[in-house]
Amino acid sequence: MDLIRIIFSVIIPPLGVFLTVGLGGQFWLNILLTLLGYIPGLIHAIWIIAKK
Repeated sequence: MDLIRIIFSVIIPPLGVFLTVGLGGQFWLNILLTLLGYIPGLIHAIWIIAKK
């Protein structure tokens, strides 16, 4: 399941975070990071998935 989340995170970083933690603070932080730049959002998403 983590592999699918990481693939979704590469395509759309907030989607991978949403599938992992739902609509929480980490999700909104990831949307903000993705809007500021794709790479920070991607790194944050993979970190969240790996941490869980």
